[in-house]
Amino acid sequence: MIRSLILACATLCLSGLAYAADTTEMAPAVSTAGSLLQVFIGLVAVLLLIAGAAWLAKRLGVTQVGGSNLLRVVSSASVGTRERVVVVEVGESWLVVGVAPGSVNALMTLPKGETPTQATSALAGNFASKLQQLIEKRRG
Repeated sequence: MIRSLILACATLCLSGLAYAADTTEMAPAVSTAGSLLQVFIGLVAVLLLIAGAAWLAKRLGVTQVGGSNLLRVVSSASVGTRERVVVVEVGESWLVVGVAPGSVNALMTLPKGETPTQATSALAGNFASKLQQLIEKRRG
């Protein structure tokens, strides 16, 4: 009885090994080039998704989440390779600030004024009319 039990277990083990050997011979070979191509395409897709999200955020004007409305940059100008002069609106006053790598210095405080967009639009209209006059003058 013990012999028949050992023989049955040996037969089951050997048949399982034979089946495993048959299935590995028939399994398709895995292509490393195909796997690398799939990983590369996935990486490019993720990078394009990140770049698209950044472009969309910039296009929609998304800024800091939860930022306060206490500060607003009115204007800035570069005065050197890494130095800038920035006008910042704080409440009812404007601060003129010098910004350099590693330092920020308050230069002066001004009363709150109007933004120069109204003046530039008037100049733009004046420029457009002057340009139109010059074009007509050259034609006629």
